[in-house]
Amino acid sequence: MNWDDFDIFCHVIDQGGFTAAARALDRPKSSVSAAVARLESSLNARLLERTTRRLRLTEAGESIYREMSPAFSHLRDVVGETIAKGMSVSGTLRIAAPYEFGAHHLGAVACAMLADYPNLEIDIDVEYAPVNLFDQRYDLVFMMVERDLPLSSAIARRMFSLERGLYAAPAFLEEYPEPQVPADLSALPLLTASSDTAWDFTDAAGEATAIPVSTPRLRSSNAGVRRQAALAGLGIARITATYCEPDVQAGRLKRLLTDIECAPLRVYALLPARRLMPAKVRVFLDTLEGMARSRP
Repeated sequence: MNWDDFDIFCHVIDQGGFTAAARALDRPKSSVSAAVARLESSLNARLLERTTRRLRLTEAGESIYREMSPAFSHLRDVVGETIAKGMSVSGTLRIAAPYEFGAHHLGAVACAMLADYPNLEIDIDVEYAPVNLFDQRYDLVFMMVERDLPLSSAIARRMFSLERGLYAAPAFLEEYPEPQVPADLSALPLLTASSDTAWDFTDAAGEATAIPVSTPRLRSSNAGVRRQAALAGLGIARITATYCEPDVQAGRLKRLLTDIECAPLRVYALLPARRLMPAKVRVFLDTLEGMARSRP
């Protein structure tokens, strides 16, 4: 039995095709195709249904992949951990993050790591919708939540919280009265995230208030769209403070209700449930936390 053929088969599924698997393994595509064909012949079973656009696992292929992939993944983790002990971080690190977080917090970390580790490659996908850690084969997925983290088989590591605020353009405040208390928001046009049902606030005395946002002027999970609408004077947006700070400094936006605390966004890093954390993931998270601590 050629165990290398099993590993190549798992790579084809993990990478989503023969071409990507050949690239990841640094082998000719023909040798990857030959390995899978050889494995199918030795097992006397078709493992993949091939079309011009995609691959689909057969029932036998699904069974083989489900049983074998964790074993090979574990072996690769052991090798990665051994390399990490030798102070070597290499390979490709695949990351997904929400736009509001990824665009403003991960770039500096990635640049620092690429400068320190010449054999490392980093792919960062900045997404507007929730990402499935396992379907896309990411090494690391960041999630921002206001309340409880959804149940998942992934390992969740709490990173830090992001401060949020209420923002409006000067043109908007010329047309509408500036809110003095959270209750005033109910009479004003609001720009909300798609999942928002209420905005939570805490005053200086620690008293909590929830303002329903059932009929906003605009709903979008894209923080950039909400910011753009706020800049256009269309309403009040609740966005992370770091994202809006340049506009506040330039006078394009004004922060409202500064003596009231908006509920922050808690940032989690989700990782596959592996016994060993790959060195590239560990170093990235450590670098991210170090940079966050160094910010004022």
